[in-house]
Amino acid sequence: MTALQEYQMVLALGPAGTGKTYLAVAAAVEALEANKVERIVLSRPAVEAGESIGFLPGDANDKVAPYMQPLYDALLDRLGGKRLRALMSNGGIEIAPVAFMRGRTLSRSFVVIDEAQNCTYAQLKMLLTRLGWNATMVITGDPDQTDLLPGVSGLADIANKLEPLDNIAVVRLAQTDIVRHPLVGDMLTVL
Repeated sequence: MTALQEYQMVLALGPAGTGKTYLAVAAAVEALEANKVERIVLSRPAVEAGESIGFLPGDANDKVAPYMQPLYDALLDRLGGKRLRALMSNGGIEIAPVAFMRGRTLSRSFVVIDEAQNCTYAQLKMLLTRLGWNATMVITGDPDQTDLLPGVSGLADIANKLEPLDNIAVVRLAQTDIVRHPLVGDMLTVL
């Protein structure tokens, strides 16, 4: 939380259940409600987790909705359904897959890139360079839990290269930081 308040670029790395996504979304909502930013932009890679879900009917939003559900869950918890729908309809909150981020400049925004362990090095470099004026970006992910082929995820390399920079925070969470059911931490010690 301290890093989210003090830095405009934060990488939060750690195992499932440490609250990376929830804390990033909560900080984004706080920044929006305090008028520190004009909008929240939430993004995730649309990567299937080990099985193919096949053809999804509907428009682009319908197709990416299953991948974005954890972000919707955190937003719903922080804002409630009515406020969330209003902010999404007026552009105060935008949810977009990583593939739709190229070429953009995200100024006066709080940007959360979630599940970044499923991004390649090139995708992460592209995302990092979207940061505009008066913006904050948080990249979350677990380098040990990628759904990509071995060696394809760029999150660990990006974090290692950015960590020495004074104006970027790389927060490394551990199993002791897990806030889900205690069995999650126990299982991760043996899986």
